[in-house]
Amino acid sequence: MLKVHNLTVAYSDTPVFTDVAVNFNAGKITGIIGPNGAGKSTMIKAILGLIKARTGNVDFDGQTLKQVRKQIAYVEQRKDIDLTFPINVFDVVLTGTYGRLGLFREPSKADRQRCQDALDQLGLAEFAQRQISQLSGGQLQRVFVARAIVQNASIIIMDEPFVGIDLQSETVIMRILHQWRDEGKTVIVVHHDLNKVTHYFDELVILNHGIVAAGPVAEVYTPANIERTFSADLSQVLFAKEGN
Repeated sequence: MLKVHNLTVAYSDTPVFTDVAVNFNAGKITGIIGPNGAGKSTMIKAILGLIKARTGNVDFDGQTLKQVRKQIAYVEQRKDIDLTFPINVFDVVLTGTYGRLGLFREPSKADRQRCQDALDQLGLAEFAQRQISQLSGGQLQRVFVARAIVQNASIIIMDEPFVGIDLQSETVIMRILHQWRDEGKTVIVVHHDLNKVTHYFDELVILNHGIVAAGPVAEVYTPANIERTFSADLSQVLFAKEGN
């Protein structure tokens, strides 16, 4: 279990959120939803130590971030990735082995075979030597999922993985996420499409500069919580669809 205790993050003197406390359970796919600017990506980056929190801490099943860092796979938003970097698909996936290898050790033949197997699993074998800027959005997201497979992480955190990708890639990625969940991994996904919440997630964190609600989807994905977080109009539209 990943536990966030009383986390506060601020830019300059403006708090993004204050005293956030929430749990992310192993063996679950947990979605994080909220309006633009609500602090979703900021919370993820604070959990990962990529930005400094003013207060609070994160407990990774009784261990610190430093102790478990190699067991965390993070897939950032595509807009934050330098697509001009001269690296091909296979070598991106191969970086999933680096945390385990440490300094001055080369990936083995077995490591390279694991990379090839992951590419095969994600339907990417034909793109292995292609530079990453030559991929579609969906193909690129599948590359980073393949890297996480090779890394064999126990915690997978994905920030808006389904933005601008094709339905085939979304389906393939969800299949892998279900596989990770069934293996007992902790899977966390920042998500934007509220229409798919009940289909994609086991648990949900609703964030709007603080926790609005968190828990099993059936309990927290309610008209009242969506109205509090977004708007009454959106709540009516979403739950009218749910009723059809």
